[in-house]
Formats: sequence, structure tokens, C-alpha cells
Amino acid sequence: MPVLPGAEPYRHEGGQVGVLLCHGFTGCPQSLRPWAEYLAERGLTVSLPLLPGHGTRWQDMQVTGWQDWYAEVDRELRTLQERCRVVFVFGLSMGGALALRLAARHGDAVRGVVVVNPANKVHGAMASLLPVVRHLVPSTKGLTSDIAKEGVEELGYDRVPLHAAHSLRQFFRLVDGELPQVTQPLLLLHSPDDHVVPAADSARILSRVSSVDVTEVLLEQSYHVATLDHDAERIFEESHAFIDRLAPGAGTTGSPAPEALGGSTTGG
Repeated sequence: MPVLPGAEPYRHEGGQVGVLLCHGFTGCPQSLRPWAEYLAERGLTVSLPLLPGHGTRWQDMQVTGWQDWYAEVDRELRTLQERCRVVFVFGLSMGGALALRLAARHGDAVRGVVVVNPANKVHGAMASLLPVVRHLVPSTKGLTSDIAKEGVEELGYDRVPLHAAHSLRQFFRLVDGELPQVTQPLLLLHSPDDHVVPAADSARILSRVSSVDVTEVLLEQSYHVATLDHDAERIFEESHAFIDRLAPGAGTTGSPAPEALGGSTTGG
């Protein structure tokens, strides 16, 4: 199936500091494209892949699972590690969970983590029934475009494929068990008024990671897809400041100061 216009992956060759951005469940790179372009304009090397089963039609997602989604971002991270001296991982919603697992598994090869409204659990009465219901009902209503800003829409599926939702539930359980292995500096931004992922997910993540350098930012003016919402510019600025603090000189020069590299030169 052809990729939906606007859902294409995005890559930019910049300097020696790289950023991998991971989009959310049933979404696509469109939700993070402005963020990726903001970072690219500041001299960073950026990778924003399209996850398997996404960006076409929801039926294509039925035959994919968390192993496929994670494998894609893992490959992209390894490519960035070969290209760059310092690498950061960013994510929105499920993409936040993907980013956290990358951090847990790649250790010092990931310099820092930024997550926006990260998801940690499939909530609701349907969650425990997914193992059975997914064989009876193919999909349920979609989760996209939870945005406060008028006139802005997220490009994504209007249906949630339940086989994929079941796999997502398994993935969240896996990541939750790996959170104590996350030791990198962490910037977590979340919206108190989020109609997709409750605040409990961010609280759970913050309570379980082993990171010492942790910053929590509330996005008071935005809903779930905050990267396209009123607080988007704040997310972009906070994340770039986070990178600049951990890899001084990244900015437009593209080459961080040697003392900022630390153990981050390790391959994944």
C-alpha cells in the first residue's frame, strides 16, 4: 500500500549529534515532523522513521506487532550510532515507550531521553479482554487528533486494529519491567489534560527509571499530541536545551565538545 501523503519518514544529515524520534501507535511521522525539522535546522542529524504497519491503512497494522515496531527504531538507532558520536532518543506516546526501551537496552550508547506523554499501559475495561476480543472484532474507534489547538489534525488511523493493540499491551508490560535499566538523563513532558494517556503513566515511568538527572515539564495548554499543539514550541526548545546541556556545542556547529561525549561513543 502507498504511504499516505504526509506520513513519510524524515531524515536529515547534520552534525555529529544525532536524534532518533519515535512516533505513536496508529500515528505516523507527521505528528513529530515539526519537531524533527526544528532540530535539523539547528544542525543536528535527525531520523524519524515510519513504523511498520503505520501510515497506510489500519488493516496493514493487523499483521504487525511490537517486535516489528521496535526492530525498526532499533535499526535506525544503530545507523545513527555509526554516523554520529552522540545519540539521543525522543518519543511521543507509544514512541516514548520505544525510546525508553532503546535506552534500557543500549545503555551508554544513548546519551539522553526525551518523552512526551509517554504511554505505559493499555487502560480501560477492554484491555483485559483483548486476548479474546481481538479474534472476534477486528478493530475499534481510533485514538488520533487529541489536540486542543483548533484547526490542527494528526494524520493517523481512524480505527485501532485489535491484534496490534494486544501486542501493544504486551510491549508495555515488557518495557515496564525494563524501566529500572534506564539510567540516562531523562526529560519527560506531559499534559495534565490528556484524553489518550492518563497522567498515571508518566508518574509510573518517573517512579521506576533509575535516572538521576530527571526533569518533568507540564504542558498545561495541550492535549495528547502536544507536539502539534499549543505547547509544541516549548517542547522543541526544552528538548534542544536538554541536548545542548548534555552535548555542549551540538547546535549549529554539529560537533559537541569532546568532554561532552563521555561514554556515548559506544556502538549499540
